[in-house]
Amino acid sequence: MFHRSSAHPDAQLMERSVAVKGRSLLSDARRRLFRNKAAVVSMVLLAAIALMALFAPLLSPYAFSDIDYNVISCAPDWWPADPFTCRAGGQHWFGTDIVGRDLFVRTLYGARVSLAVGIVATFVSLLIGVFYGAASGFIGGRTDAIMMRVVDILYSLPFIFFVIILMVIFNQNFILLFVAIGAVSWLTMARIVRGQTLSAKQKEFVEAARAAGVGTFGIIRRHIIPNVVGPVIVYVTLTIPGVILAESFLSFLGLGIREPFTSWGVLISDGAATMETAPWTLIFPAVFMAVTLFCFNFIGDGLRDALDPKER
Repeated sequence: MFHRSSAHPDAQLMERSVAVKGRSLLSDARRRLFRNKAAVVSMVLLAAIALMALFAPLLSPYAFSDIDYNVISCAPDWWPADPFTCRAGGQHWFGTDIVGRDLFVRTLYGARVSLAVGIVATFVSLLIGVFYGAASGFIGGRTDAIMMRVVDILYSLPFIFFVIILMVIFNQNFILLFVAIGAVSWLTMARIVRGQTLSAKQKEFVEAARAAGVGTFGIIRRHIIPNVVGPVIVYVTLTIPGVILAESFLSFLGLGIREPFTSWGVLISDGAATMETAPWTLIFPAVFMAVTLFCFNFIGDGLRDALDPKER
């Protein structure tokens, strides 16, 4: 004897369809990103460095500009024993610099400046490059050719010279450093966005927007830019380290941050001058900077893999 189910076949089909829950592209990308151990560790380390920089005054009893001539270029107490090396004592976890300032708190304040320059300058680069590249790729024709020739001409000129000239003309203004580096590092961003735009503007949703009467600016803002955001996010994580290196290079040359403020580039420059007698003044800022650059690169690799459509 066969037992016949009382449930209607359509009802069973509805229950199955309700039970199966799909994943959005964003949640799928987030899941793949958090599977990348290197990216997750990098995010944790980067967050720890950012929090330490933010709460630097609470982590040390010394101010970043306090000078103590009694402990000039002294090593931390835990530094390997050397009869010719003075000891800083107290809570100088990283020792002191050439004028007796606490190196630990100055390294954290240097993180504030270096990260701020990297993020703000990258945002300026993002703002210019995305709109320039999207406009060039979407308009096309002679306008596109002229706009890209401008980019090619600017590419042929060493951008770091523009930054140096701006810093000299405007007397090393702290705020200008943010804008100057960002204003000359948008060229690659523009090319990437243009290439993505040339592909996206052939899609059906753009044709539908045109048929609906949406203007050029509206299509670029509401349809083109949101659809090229994946490669842009990946490139942003790779631009920030480059900007931090550019700021460090300028500070190393004496064209960056002025005293009493500091950055990792200033600290590395000062440490390089005393690396034979006080190597800790070079090691700690260099390690912080290297870890930060590695973290951004690993996060960029993780985002690239997470947003890759071939992995979906």
